[in-house]
Amino acid sequence: MDASSECIVELRNVCKRYGEHVALEDFSLAVRRGEFLTLLGPSGSGKTTLLRLVAGFELPQVGQVLINARDASALPPYHRNVNTVFQHYALFPHLTVFRNVAFGLEQKKLPQAEIRRRVRVILEMVELPGKEDRYPHQLSGGEKQRVALARALVLEPAVLLLDEPLGALDQKLRQQMQVELKRLRERLGITFIFVTHDQEEALVMSDRVAVINRGRLEQVGTGEEIYERPHTHFVAEFMGVENFFEVNCIAHTPEGTRFETAAGHSLWACNSADLPQHAHATLAVRPECVRLTRGLPRENGSRLNVMKGELVESIYEGGRRRWAVRVSNGQRVVVRESNTSRESRPNGEARGAKVYVSWDATKSLVFPRDGSVAR
Repeated sequence: MDASSECIVELRNVCKRYGEHVALEDFSLAVRRGEFLTLLGPSGSGKTTLLRLVAGFELPQVGQVLINARDASALPPYHRNVNTVFQHYALFPHLTVFRNVAFGLEQKKLPQAEIRRRVRVILEMVELPGKEDRYPHQLSGGEKQRVALARALVLEPAVLLLDEPLGALDQKLRQQMQVELKRLRERLGITFIFVTHDQEEALVMSDRVAVINRGRLEQVGTGEEIYERPHTHFVAEFMGVENFFEVNCIAHTPEGTRFETAAGHSLWACNSADLPQHAHATLAVRPECVRLTRGLPRENGSRLNVMKGELVESIYEGGRRRWAVRVSNGQRVVVRESNTSRESRPNGEARGAKVYVSWDATKSLVFPRDGSVAR
């Protein structure tokens, strides 16, 4: 990447500590101009610290934060052309919607005519025309969120930082605002750096997703790459993979790589040709990639992983059902599929039924146990 033309924000080998706690460790990440990048990870992973470093509220002990290819260490927050929207909005309760949105422009002492024009335009953009004279206590949660967005966007920042701004909304409104935020970013062409711990939210909204764990970057890529081809055990588990098997690499064949569990099950994968023979690894498969059948499934042109087991759990999830099957070594295999996907599924109450779980070798994910990334 040519940082001068494509990259608007870059962290280079950044380390940030709070006493003994390491928030970010040797962290490097480049944010492309105009993209919607989501920082995804569990609580305490370092996401908000990263935002605060970009905003200028914190400085790294080691490394550099660059904005427009310029070291931002000496730049105070108000000179970075970066604005932040927080989860709790921080609206001024004694000011109207208009005055909340106009506040930053007034601080810059812009002419009143220019302030009125820009506030009107941005309120129309966030679908709040006619609400100019209302106070925050007269607004819904979604309207407050839009005011906070308008207040940040009216200053025309190059980068907008969003620290879990949808966390206080109910599920329906949250989903609506996800789509609206994505459309707004596309219209404005501003770089969005968005923080969340919600995997589905990250997949819906983002051009790219950066998965962070314990202050380190685990993987960055498109939502599809993160979901379908996780590089590490952590990314796979965080993105919803529930079935993991400890295996040894037995042989490489034209059909794929054969592995063996401690209980003697043979499992296959098609993405592990570079793994040394006899190497220890973890083989994983997503619940939605596993099929559940009463009879022995047939192979259909590719190597199939098959395990026999006992149905121990059936959970109705609306449009889907979640099954848990105990296989011969006592391990549970989780299956998730549509309620209308197959006629041959066991009855939902048939716990104890003898069933088969199976998945195509192309759906197997393999993670070497030495910590290196999956192929």
